[in-house]
Amino acid sequence: MIHQNLSSSTARDRERARPLPGEYARIQDLPGREPTRVELRMRRWLWPLALALVLLPGLALAKAGGKTPGLDEAVLVAEIVLLVTVGRLLGELMLRIGQPTIVGQLLAGVLLGPSVFGKLWPYAHDLIFPHEPSQKAMIAAIAQFGVLLLLLLTGMETDLRLVRRARATATAVSLTGIALPFACGFALGQFLPATLLPGGHRLVSSLFLGTALSISSVKIVASVIREMNFMRRNLGQVIVASAIIEDSIGWVIIAITFGIARTGGVDAMSLLKTVGGVGLFLLASFTVGQYAVFRIIRWANDRFSSEFAVVTAILVIMGVMSLITYGLGVQTVLGAFVAGILVGESPILTEHIQQQLRGLVAALFMPVFFGQAGISADLSILGQPQLLGLTAVIVAIASIGKFSGAFAGGKLSGMSLRESLALGCGMNARGSTEVIVATIGLTMGALTQNLFTMIVTMAVVTTMAMPPMLRYALARLPMSKEEQTRLEREEIDARGFVAKIERVLLAVDDSPTGKFAARLAGYLAGVRGMPLTVMQVEQRRAATAANPQAHVEEAKQSATQAAAAAEQVEQEAPRPVDITTQATPPVKTPELVGELSRKGYGFFFVGIDATRTPDGGFTKKITDLVEGFEGPFAVFVAPEQGEAGLTEIFIPITGTDVSRRGAEVGFVIARAAQARAHAVYVAPRGEIPGQRTRRSQEAVLRDIAQLGSRYDLDVETRIARSELTETRILRQAADTQGLIVMGVNRRPGDVLFFGNTAAALMQRWNGAILFVAS
Repeated sequence: MIHQNLSSSTARDRERARPLPGEYARIQDLPGREPTRVELRMRRWLWPLALALVLLPGLALAKAGGKTPGLDEAVLVAEIVLLVTVGRLLGELMLRIGQPTIVGQLLAGVLLGPSVFGKLWPYAHDLIFPHEPSQKAMIAAIAQFGVLLLLLLTGMETDLRLVRRARATATAVSLTGIALPFACGFALGQFLPATLLPGGHRLVSSLFLGTALSISSVKIVASVIREMNFMRRNLGQVIVASAIIEDSIGWVIIAITFGIARTGGVDAMSLLKTVGGVGLFLLASFTVGQYAVFRIIRWANDRFSSEFAVVTAILVIMGVMSLITYGLGVQTVLGAFVAGILVGESPILTEHIQQQLRGLVAALFMPVFFGQAGISADLSILGQPQLLGLTAVIVAIASIGKFSGAFAGGKLSGMSLRESLALGCGMNARGSTEVIVATIGLTMGALTQNLFTMIVTMAVVTTMAMPPMLRYALARLPMSKEEQTRLEREEIDARGFVAKIERVLLAVDDSPTGKFAARLAGYLAGVRGMPLTVMQVEQRRAATAANPQAHVEEAKQSATQAAAAAEQVEQEAPRPVDITTQATPPVKTPELVGELSRKGYGFFFVGIDATRTPDGGFTKKITDLVEGFEGPFAVFVAPEQGEAGLTEIFIPITGTDVSRRGAEVGFVIARAAQARAHAVYVAPRGEIPGQRTRRSQEAVLRDIAQLGSRYDLDVETRIARSELTETRILRQAADTQGLIVMGVNRRPGDVLFFGNTAAALMQRWNGAILFVAS
């Protein structure tokens, strides 16, 4: 009886566990057993297979019915869906095993191309990827526009300041790293069998082959360097800077090669015209063009209210510069790459813009382009022993030539043996740059299909070999004291507040208070080279009123002073601060400031006359100003009598994040003004003294002292004891008679309120206060 009951119970459990019709059966939830490896693999590929089964019947029926309206568009959508889906899956797989996602996207194209998909299921392959020229042109157009966007992003991620820091060593490494493999590739092109080259284009093919073997992929190199936390180390900067220089030289060579290909040979006048045109284009781009791009981006950002106006401006800039280079007789990719560099140098919303563009490019255009490149590469030719041997020769020449050239450059620059070995390993990744070069060569007829496949194979092999080799080489390099200091500084910045601000908005009137606030805002902007916009809130008509332009001059002088102080700490001057005035009517509503806050301003600085009320509150004018701003802001409260001084800065600390951010702003001002900084731990009400409390207080002060050392300040720290918080602050601040910088929290309400301590401080303290509400 017991056995029968158990059997009946088990049967009922199994019946309940059985999925209903159409219900997805989750294998891992079935009672009594774990899913097998085969079942897990089948489940992973179930939805891509279902996707293919949905696409194919519809296309087959449409094609069977003849040329129906919209068939070309449907095929294009099917191609994009498959390339994006399979590229994403394989890219994720490559990323999890420590390889770049581009390798997975290339392999996705290979699987979907004639090498695999075309062999296993020819009918389905020809249905989704037909051979009609019009259909190929549609997907090729999307892929080619993706190339321009890829180079735009590559240029935006190019750090010219990094190149300037390591320019001597990086230039030597890049020149030797290009010269040796370029010579090897060019010589190989001269001796390749004629069957692998287009008729009558041996010179152009040799130039393309030399360029393909000599350049490195900035994106792959930088991603591995960043993954290994080597971006701020000397060797990491040299490797990335060398890759940037090589990429730039490579695109110039491609431009010249394209000019030679268009004329059909080496003509002295045509070559001079091409080289001269490229030189003039680069000269104009990095002088007048840089100023124009910055102004266009700022104008689009400040004048348009619609979404993504800056992205539209960037795409227009990229298109215009690409058309200019095409008009000069060179490739459009050079214009897109230079446009990206100029956009990346613009200080307005650079990171924000990159995030907006990178999402669409990474999700759509990258898998389509690299998938198309993989489809164009027919790996079945490697089954022929002769072509397989030639591919191995190309891989060997590319790897040895690149490694030897970079190694020689490192040794000539005075690097150690280990550093030179790591340099040779790091420069030996072709990645996306290689595929783009090969695609251009195939499109313009400088490469045959077989030679294109060999170059793509070489790009995949070298790209997959570089990350583990570089990780192995970098892991065995000791860290110098200077590098350790730099990494500690970067770690502090990662947790910091000022480093994340991109743009500052300053609201002032024409009073002495506004002028002093302009000086403080200039200090804050100058330390990082942030753009500063001065907004005139109110202009008095008294004869003693200050000139409104005096605030701009005050901000410029203090920004220059802050930049000089930052250069002593960073060993590098920040970019010059661009200061403009906001041409708006007097601010009377929060909506206007709220609209400005959505223009990318990361910090709002307010300094106007008549800030506080007798009871320790803020005037309605201050409340109206800050009410609409959506980000962090600071309010400067001027002393009731006399002018504020900056020889001493007093910073109360409570151990909270807001007090730490306020302390960072105070340290920036102290460093730029060459003032002494005093940080005092002020225990909150209700904190019970004890050994544990004392250790916690000392840990907070150690963190603040470390933050001060980031700005090369010797911060005086101590612990204040008293029953009332504001009393403790007043007692300590009375000794300095300088500026109090206090991090606060904004409290809910109709009137601006930072809490009882801040209100009592404004009521009882007659000196200057800067409240930082973050």
